[in-house]
Amino acid sequence: MLVVDSSVWIDFFRGAPTPAADELARHMDEDDADIIVPDLVLYEVLRGFRLERDYRNARQLLEGFTVEAAFSPELACQAAEHYRDMVSRGFTIRSALDVMIGAFCIERDYLLLHSDRDFDVMQNLRGLRVWSAPATGSTP
Repeated sequence: MLVVDSSVWIDFFRGAPTPAADELARHMDEDDADIIVPDLVLYEVLRGFRLERDYRNARQLLEGFTVEAAFSPELACQAAEHYRDMVSRGFTIRSALDVMIGAFCIERDYLLLHSDRDFDVMQNLRGLRVWSAPATGSTP
C-alpha cells in the first residue's frame, strides 16, 4: 500500500515534473494501484484549490482511491511520541501534520511517497518506510 503525501499531490496537480510526481503518475496508470489517501492529506490538498472546477476535479480523483481516517486517540499519542523524540534529538519539525501522517504510515506499515524533508527525519529516526527514487545515470 502506498500513501501519497500532499507534497506530491500538489506537484502532480500543478504539473511539476518531479521524480515523486512521475512515480505517482506511474502508479495511477496501474490497474491494481493500491494508493491510500489519508483524510489529513485529502484536507491538505483540497484546501489549496482556488477555482471550484479544479477543487471538484481533484476531489473526484482523490476520492477514487482508498481514503482512510488517519487518527485515533492511540495514534495521536504515538505521533506525539515521535515528535517529542525528534525534537529532543535536535531536529526542527516544520509541520505537525507531517508527523501525524508519518505516524499513520508507521502504524499501518504503509510506504510513503513524498517530497518533504520532514519525513526524512522520521525515516532515519522512527522507522518510516519511504519510496526512494531509483538511481539515475548508473551503469551496471
